[in-house]
Amino acid sequence: MITVKEISTKRDKKKFFKFVIDLYRDSPHACCNLYADEFAEFDPKINDAFRFADCRMFLAYKDGKIAGRIAGIWHRGVNEKFGYKQIRFTRFDVIDDFEVTKALFDKLFEWARELGMTEIIGPMSFSDLNEEGMLIEGFDKDSNYIEIYNYPYYVEHMKKLGAYKVVDWHCYTIIPPKEPIEKLKKLSDSVMKRYGYEILDVAYYLKHDKKKLKEYVMQALDVLDKAFEELYGTSPINDKQKARETKTLLSVCIPELATLVMKDGKVIAFGYCIPSMKEVMQKGKGRVFPGGLIPYLRAMKHPKTIDLLSIGILPEHQGKGVPAIIINHCLEGIIKLGATKLEAGPELEENHRVQSLWKFFDNELSKKARCWGIKVE
Repeated sequence: MITVKEISTKRDKKKFFKFVIDLYRDSPHACCNLYADEFAEFDPKINDAFRFADCRMFLAYKDGKIAGRIAGIWHRGVNEKFGYKQIRFTRFDVIDDFEVTKALFDKLFEWARELGMTEIIGPMSFSDLNEEGMLIEGFDKDSNYIEIYNYPYYVEHMKKLGAYKVVDWHCYTIIPPKEPIEKLKKLSDSVMKRYGYEILDVAYYLKHDKKKLKEYVMQALDVLDKAFEELYGTSPINDKQKARETKTLLSVCIPELATLVMKDGKVIAFGYCIPSMKEVMQKGKGRVFPGGLIPYLRAMKHPKTIDLLSIGILPEHQGKGVPAIIINHCLEGIIKLGATKLEAGPELEENHRVQSLWKFFDNELSKKARCWGIKVE
């Protein structure tokens, strides 16, 4: 027997977040989220996105045991921006039983009809700062902290629901060279000289003026807003959301991997990489302390795999070669740290400008993720 329960208490939310850890306990490729981050994301007192979005969370039980979970988001901000009539689904995880999947989505269909919405899309969360896209290829590859990992049967469940492709994201694995690429370095130097760009000394500010560094990171998130403004499903993030994200970014900041490109004292572009947190999350089971502490310290001091979170450039500075500055600086940091792999993604499949950056490297299109759509009848 399958039953679905809407949840709101802290105790039930803990079950909601723990389910995914239990489900992927034996997977060598999954990277779960931090409990603290998940509680904050779904707390209206902390996540300011709740000012322009509503959320409902559900747990499915089969024969008395938790068998699946899903959250629905009615993102009024995005709907108004693009003229959509959508509900998003996120945090969808389930055992290999289509009837459980159907029971979970039935709850979202009911809600969508109540609101007059005509489509359910996802996985997508409150903003582009969160994970998005269901894995459809690359199930034998490691996921990183900003990607969703799922078992192959999820795809079959979605097809049985009548879901269709909305957009796909591509994820690339890059093998960095052991020495800087001279052609890339010359291009970077030329662009910096021609347009008067500079690279912020993140190491200095991290050590001597963290308050000022926070201001620069906030500026970088402003850049992200403007750079991604027209991409599918994006919504602007306000200062409260940016402040929370800044705190998270600084907790995993390695100066050599953070690139802030400056012009006249302002951030005009950024590229942000972090050491892979997969082992930390697996060992810690959703927490850094105590189980994930040693892997965390090891990852911060001697990272072997680097995750590229995002690259953003103000529209007025695009087309001037700024990506060469970002990639060259990141590469220098990766070589200095001795890392042997860079995981880049997710990138919208039509984002050829970003994908062209990988021509300098030994690269592989390693994973694909999909935003599905389902019509509300």
